[in-house]
Amino acid sequence: MKKSLTIISLLILFSTGVVGAQEMRHNAQYPEDPAFGAVADSLKGVVMSGEFKDSAIYPETRREWKVYVPVQYDGKTPACVLVGLDGILFNATTVLDNLIASGEMPVTIGVFVQPGVSYDADGSVLRYNRSNEFDRTDGTFARFLEEEILPMVEALVTPDGRPVRLSHNPDDRAICGASSSGIASFSAAWNRPDLFHRVYSSVGTYVAMRGGNEYPALVRKYEPKPLRIFLQDGMKDAWNPLFGEWWEQNLLLESALDFAGYEEIAHWDRGGHSIWHGTKMFPDAMRWLWKGWPAPVKAGDSRNDMLQSLLGTGKDREGRWRETAAKDLPKAVRKRLEAPVTTLLYPSGKLEVSVEPQSNWLRCDLVKSDGTRTAGEQFYWLHNPDNHTLEGPIARDLAFDTLGNLYVLTPFGIQVCDQNGRVRAILTLPFGAKNAEAICFLGNDLYVRIDGRTCVRTLKHTGWNPADGFITPPSQGQG
Repeated sequence: MKKSLTIISLLILFSTGVVGAQEMRHNAQYPEDPAFGAVADSLKGVVMSGEFKDSAIYPETRREWKVYVPVQYDGKTPACVLVGLDGILFNATTVLDNLIASGEMPVTIGVFVQPGVSYDADGSVLRYNRSNEFDRTDGTFARFLEEEILPMVEALVTPDGRPVRLSHNPDDRAICGASSSGIASFSAAWNRPDLFHRVYSSVGTYVAMRGGNEYPALVRKYEPKPLRIFLQDGMKDAWNPLFGEWWEQNLLLESALDFAGYEEIAHWDRGGHSIWHGTKMFPDAMRWLWKGWPAPVKAGDSRNDMLQSLLGTGKDREGRWRETAAKDLPKAVRKRLEAPVTTLLYPSGKLEVSVEPQSNWLRCDLVKSDGTRTAGEQFYWLHNPDNHTLEGPIARDLAFDTLGNLYVLTPFGIQVCDQNGRVRAILTLPFGAKNAEAICFLGNDLYVRIDGRTCVRTLKHTGWNPADGFITPPSQGQG
């Protein structure tokens, strides 16, 4: 960085200590990237604004929104989308004006949304909803964007009569934010890669507020998703050490993304919890996120050895879900999918696994030669990424392969545990569904039933069924 630049680190204390757009004041001179340059009136996009206060997902909240429509948008061809959380951060509209005009970005409509606030009748604040919306790691906020905000935007018409039409292709959609809205941007794409494939996260809050600190472990275990991710943070970033070190957690996430084969890039600087450096990097982030467009963003190969053994790598990679008609299902598969199990013998017949109600634990009992169960203990530990209590157990169905690995159907994917009870890999579910009902193996084919529909994928491991008779899987050691 040039020494002549005056750096003002803006630490905005807004509820959870975040960079709120309505509080931003830019007194520093931004670096001389041409994307920050003055824009001729003929090239400036129009910005519409309003208030959204009819949410069913976040009832009795109000929030401001702004929608940027570039001059190049013709009102006929659906445009690419950039969703910006915390409103217009990063001097975004000027950057979009310049990058679209120069051809460094496709024609993109910007949708900028503030977090919700609940007010009393006299106008005083009853509750700030920002942390609850942004720091949570489930898919609620992504659903809010999908079901409430983006349909509202698509009902708009520009002052000169152009209807707003947004592309629904996730390769045409990006999302960005800073601090808590940085992790919210990542969470939206992570939970819903059918909505967003491109993410810019500045000084992201991947710390122990509402489970963000678990992302590095989850990224390493889940099969890779088709996401392109730009991370930015500074070495001095620690907004509140009570929750953790922002800088360290961003490093851990970047390391996990690299391990898991994601197309990712990280820019680390010497800044703190500031919007300044995130703004500085925004033009380059947009250039990189949209490079090669409209070529699709593809999932990479993870270095997770369990995933590699299940799916293979590169051109040899298998495991794509494909839907199959009920009439084409083998009779044994149809029967098994109608009766999910919560208790299952290990392939040797000498252990028994059972689901513990309203828990992320599975019990394991020793099975004596006379059939008695003894020495039961909580043994298999499952991930619960949504961080909330579910109705009933997390585990919905169980299956083993011939190597003694346990496959547990959960709302968050099929969690694959080794013989010692540790989740080593998580297979994503088809349709992004969280309401899968049952799984079973037939040879190398793994079947799953979701809302009466059945999908199958071919794995490189072979399933074990009790009807095949007991076997002794090779020991994986104590690990």
